[in-house]
Amino acid sequence: MSVDEQYFREVLSGIPDQLKRYSTDVADFLDVNVDRAAVVVRDTLSTLPWIPDSIRPSPPPTPTVVVVSSRLDRLQDWVSRHKLLTGFIVVACGTAVFRGYQHSLSLRKTRRAKRARNGGRTEVVVIAGSPSLPLTKSLSLDMQRRGFIVYIVCNAAEDEEMVQSLARPDIRALSIDTTDPPSAGAAIESFAMFLQSPHSPGPNLKPNQLTLKSVILIPSLHYQTSPIATIPPSSFADLFNTHLLQPILTIQAFLPLLTSRLNPIGEKWVPPKVLVFTPSIISSINPPFHAPEATVCSALSAFTEVLTAELHPLDIPVTHMQLGTFDFSGFVPARPATGQQGLVTSGNPEDTLTWPDGARHAYGRNFVAQTTSSISGGRIGGLRGSSLRHLHNSVFDVIDGSITASTVRVGLGASVYGFVGRWAPRPLVSWMMGIRKVDELSTWRPSSEEGSEHDDSEAEDAEEEGSRSFVAVIGALGDENHSTSPWR
Repeated sequence: MSVDEQYFREVLSGIPDQLKRYSTDVADFLDVNVDRAAVVVRDTLSTLPWIPDSIRPSPPPTPTVVVVSSRLDRLQDWVSRHKLLTGFIVVACGTAVFRGYQHSLSLRKTRRAKRARNGGRTEVVVIAGSPSLPLTKSLSLDMQRRGFIVYIVCNAAEDEEMVQSLARPDIRALSIDTTDPPSAGAAIESFAMFLQSPHSPGPNLKPNQLTLKSVILIPSLHYQTSPIATIPPSSFADLFNTHLLQPILTIQAFLPLLTSRLNPIGEKWVPPKVLVFTPSIISSINPPFHAPEATVCSALSAFTEVLTAELHPLDIPVTHMQLGTFDFSGFVPARPATGQQGLVTSGNPEDTLTWPDGARHAYGRNFVAQTTSSISGGRIGGLRGSSLRHLHNSVFDVIDGSITASTVRVGLGASVYGFVGRWAPRPLVSWMMGIRKVDELSTWRPSSEEGSEHDDSEAEDAEEEGSRSFVAVIGALGDENHSTSPWR
């Protein structure tokens, strides 16, 4: 076979492949362009107004474009759609970071009272509170440890013995009888002369003059919990005398000392600070069966506001320390029921056994429910009270001027209950404490015995009761035989 024939055969054998490839390209071209032309024709016909709606083709669907976005783009899109929630998260996180930063600075701060060049103590703190209170003990020991000379106001010889039992040379008793104004004035004058006199911290050392830095008022923190109907008037009178009147008289006795410029010669006068302690949990929400504490604490708060307004022109700062719940396990005997120690004596459900039948029927169930709830009596169920270190640090910061606020809330629950008492609806708070509506009440029963042989005595009792301005109500400490209560 010649070379030409061989070439001709190779050309003929390649024609089918080229023809197949050409036909495939033509078919692909026709498919693409026919589909495109069909879409164009369909789109054009769907927009022509002269074509009837029954035969007008629908426009082709718009192709969806899928855009792959990054995480940053998705985050920005979520923020733009939830601006309010984003603002709340930013504020909450910023507040938490700021509080954490403040707390870390507070822990690293060195809190020590100023001393003289010879190392002697020169700053004096007066604590007007019962030495038997755990809060008075813990605060006096902490102030003494930080370098202050602490004086605890004592009204009786027993209080002086308690102060001496602490066995601290720089924790001393200051005897002031607030019930006798002339005697109290003489004691304050003697104390002022003592502060102005030079004192040597040791033998062969230069005498130093003392400076009054603060007066801390700690009223009694224990209150009775009971329905108002079961508290006799004498209990209210004793309560106001011991819990309200005595703190007011104490501050009144110290006012001449506070407004006098007792300061070492040649040094700038620094006014002493006045701190008033009150428990704030119960007085913030005013729950049922806590009338004594709510009344006294509200009155002390109002008294503190008036005192602040009167001493402000004299540049004497007054700080109201509103206390929550603290852990006093190191200052009080351990209780088997709970390891938490609060500032308030919570009610005992067994107290209802001493009530009259009518009072027990009307208030017993709600009293037991409120007493056993997790947020009653100044307690927060399942949580341990705040460490006393937070209170000690706050008191020192107020004394040295780091905290200048007129009201300081410290302790577990102090801020939370203050917010709840200000903004939460009162019925909701009562419902959370277990208070429920009482549908059935007992019928009225006269206190005198029924019977025809006692008709004359009942008439005489009725005349006597009518002439009285009030009806005495039997209480846990009252005498049932001499009560005129209808709940016998």
